[in-house]
Amino acid sequence: MRLRALLDTDALGLRLLGGEDELDRGVRGVMTTDLRDPSRYLSGGELVLTGLAWRRDADDSEPFVRILVQAGVAALAAGEAELGDVPEDLVTACARHRLPLFAVHESVAFATITEHVVRQVSGERAGDLAAVVDRHRRMMTSGPAGGGPDVVLDLLGSDLDLRAWVLSPTGRLIAGPKVAGPALPAELCAKLAAEHLAATRGGRRGPHRLPVGGTTYSLFPIRSSGRSPQTGRDVRETVLSDWLLAVEADAGDWADERLDLLHGVTQLIAVERDRRDAARTVRRRLAQEVLELVQTGAPPAEIAARLRVAAPVLLPGLGAAPHWQIVVARVEWDGDEIESGPVAQSLLEEVLVDPVATGPEPSDRIAVAHTGDEAIALVPLPAVSAEDDGSESGVLADQLLAAVREPLSAGLDGDGRLTLGVSAAVHSAEGLRGALEEARHARRVAAARTGRVCAAGHQELASHVLLLPFVPDDVRRAFTARLLDPLRDYDRRHRAELIPTLEAFLECDGSWTRCASRLHLHVNTLRYRVGRIEQLTGRDLSRLEDKLDFFLALRMS
Repeated sequence: MRLRALLDTDALGLRLLGGEDELDRGVRGVMTTDLRDPSRYLSGGELVLTGLAWRRDADDSEPFVRILVQAGVAALAAGEAELGDVPEDLVTACARHRLPLFAVHESVAFATITEHVVRQVSGERAGDLAAVVDRHRRMMTSGPAGGGPDVVLDLLGSDLDLRAWVLSPTGRLIAGPKVAGPALPAELCAKLAAEHLAATRGGRRGPHRLPVGGTTYSLFPIRSSGRSPQTGRDVRETVLSDWLLAVEADAGDWADERLDLLHGVTQLIAVERDRRDAARTVRRRLAQEVLELVQTGAPPAEIAARLRVAAPVLLPGLGAAPHWQIVVARVEWDGDEIESGPVAQSLLEEVLVDPVATGPEPSDRIAVAHTGDEAIALVPLPAVSAEDDGSESGVLADQLLAAVREPLSAGLDGDGRLTLGVSAAVHSAEGLRGALEEARHARRVAAARTGRVCAAGHQELASHVLLLPFVPDDVRRAFTARLLDPLRDYDRRHRAELIPTLEAFLECDGSWTRCASRLHLHVNTLRYRVGRIEQLTGRDLSRLEDKLDFFLALRMS
């Protein structure tokens, strides 16, 4: 705003005492001070309000005005409540340094002037920023990308003093402000993403607000083209793939104009999101082609030729014959039939992205295809030595979901599940078919577990646990009931502990001494309990077959 506009506002009651030729100066802010030297708190362009408490005699005016001019302030407004009329020495000093001077009537509070200036300046900044955002959006939708989300986040920081971050649905930091300030911790990113997903699934109206440690964050969805709520699509089809904008401010009392501005910002960032998806088209097509060759039983030479084309795209500079890993993911929803293949594909691309990469196009060197409700990722790895079986390299199932489990569980709410299976690394086209089946088997093992988000790796396929998920439920129930129900009934009637005793006995490999020590029992007491177990079940715990049956029954119960 201009200084001239202050004189035109009757409610402020300002009277110009000098500097009429300087009234076209712009005002960027307002500051109230009675310090003799307020320079450390000035950045230029302010209207300075003072009650003149700093003035002891006429000699104080000249140095005070000189300090304000050197700091680049726009004007000085002196209150008349303390001294009555503004001292002539102050009027003379301001005229000498060409600093506009206003008198503030004693009936006008400094707070009134401050509120007016802040409201006008903020409104003008928001309008200017809105124009920049709109212009930038038109430019990007009609031509090359204009710098990614960082550009608009910098605008928010410089023009509205808003710190904001772009996050993925898994809580990965995609873009953030470049201004000085603490980085957003990974734990906080996950918490913000979880709150956003939970609010979206709950149908709450945005922006969603989350207080964390005395700071409130406002969360705005970033929806790609064709993903607006008006399309009538089920929210479950998009909730796990949409980005979000987290703003370090409470938007609960924002004016409609500012909310509209932030909506425009999300639309601008959505353009970059669409570009990121388009950039993945080549990798998705490569994965689809390789997958079709593997599943149709194509000759290894044909698959190898396709992999030689894919390797430079996915791992440039690391050679044409890396090792490969396969990850299979499935998203399942209770009740309604929802096409979950594209959801699983987008989510798997996000889960497998390089965790230290940032930006709209991070270095995610993966290719993900989907068939039906299943997403399949072809993950290239740097070539390893012949002695390395791949078990210690590449994607590890037990680490895959550790950082994203909280937000994904919130997005799945109470009616969805995500299960993943990871194969071992293979070094040739001949091994891909086995790797695909291995990853699918591992995913079935993960699906047999409890929880909304589960993963299993190839290491677990060498265990007896692999057999359990494929046993029909009625067979499992009958098997466990026949072996364990007599023991449970006995424990319930006699307050005995035959089931815990059986578990400890098997875990100690049938060692009487170790088991008795573990249970703090005399060996004779342990022998009595084991004898009772054998009597009630008709089994012999000295036989390997009977031990294995009990072991499996306990695992399935």
